[in-house]
Amino acid sequence: MRKLQAPLLALAAACGALGAAPALAANLGALVDLARAGDAQYAAARAAADAGRERRVQGRAGLLPAVNLSGNQRRNHDYSSAYAGPGDYTSSNWALTVNQPLLRKANLEAYAQGELQSLLAEQQLKLAEQELLLRVAKGYFDVLQAQDALAAVGAQKQAFAQQLAQAKRSYEVGLAPITDVNEAQSRYDLTLAQEIAAANDLEVKRRVLEKSISAPLPPLALLDPAAGIDILGAEQAGNLAERAAEEALPVAIGRTAEQVARRELGKQAAGHLPTLDLVLSVGEARNANYGAFGGTNTHQSSVGVELALPLYQGGAVGSREREAAANLQRARHELANAQQQARLDARQAMLGVQSGSALHRALQQALQSSELQVKSTQRGFEVGVRNRVDVLNAEQQLYATRKDLAAARYQTLLAGLQLKAAAGQLTEQDLRAIDALLKE
Repeated sequence: MRKLQAPLLALAAACGALGAAPALAANLGALVDLARAGDAQYAAARAAADAGRERRVQGRAGLLPAVNLSGNQRRNHDYSSAYAGPGDYTSSNWALTVNQPLLRKANLEAYAQGELQSLLAEQQLKLAEQELLLRVAKGYFDVLQAQDALAAVGAQKQAFAQQLAQAKRSYEVGLAPITDVNEAQSRYDLTLAQEIAAANDLEVKRRVLEKSISAPLPPLALLDPAAGIDILGAEQAGNLAERAAEEALPVAIGRTAEQVARRELGKQAAGHLPTLDLVLSVGEARNANYGAFGGTNTHQSSVGVELALPLYQGGAVGSREREAAANLQRARHELANAQQQARLDARQAMLGVQSGSALHRALQQALQSSELQVKSTQRGFEVGVRNRVDVLNAEQQLYATRKDLAAARYQTLLAGLQLKAAAGQLTEQDLRAIDALLKE
């Protein structure tokens, strides 16, 4: 809770610094800070990493001495006809044993495996962090896109409302047919339904982003219409796509998992091998008076080596070895699949960057053309060479183009981040760099 409060307090303090401003527009960097503290999925990944790091300690323990202390205290009652006297007596024993492995192949494999499992935990945490960054960025752009879509539908509704009012006035004075009123009414009613759907979509997108930050969503900084969206050059995008099959985090995880599986096979195969330990023991046994005999007090100590040779365990060793071999094959196939998927993801993201940039330029030109078309269609309607349906169609095309242009900008930026993630290169600084493209 304390970790979550810090970013919230910082955000609140910044809001207060604005004085009369209603609220501080949060940028991507601010949301990343909130998500690091509040995202349950990322918190679970951190806990899993903490657990995974203990595998290093557990693997090293098999190479270190094992020290055990045991003892007992008993009250005994014996009866024998050969001896006279009471058969009640007390006894106590204690022993200290130190066992130092000298030759245990399985323990050596477990030690190496523990190191790899600890590394695997770190890699999985890094992947979870990268997924968090992508999740926040996608949620951020989804909300902005939904806001733009709602604004475009609202502007379209207002334009259609004006057309409907004009059609009704013209019909009332006999200058327009009833079909113009019906057409304008139909477009207006459809836009009302679209506005409801857009508002609902915005609310859903906001809730998704709030889930990541575990806090009410503050107003978001908007993307500057004049800002460039080409955050990756063509050469840089190509290099990232080429490196993805080797440097993507899922590939690194798959490679480490394959090494863990290979060590597991070595550990299970060592079940057929002899083991050699250095054993040191110190102990004492005491018996109180027993009948006519005096008590005993025995001290014992020993040091030596113990050799064990497994001969037969019901086939369990061979079965575990075959199981480990099958798991190793599975890990190899999963690594190959991770490489293929990383290559595919990178190519798709690179195409998203390239096509998004081209689509953005095309839609910019289309927007200019749509604005000219609306003006010329309205003038044509005023002089009688165009009808009201033409005007409605031109206005609908204009607002659709504006919505598509905004979506292309967000999708292109997100594709650039996805490309970096596919190559294992996405960092928090990449998201903070996009803050320069935003405006409050």
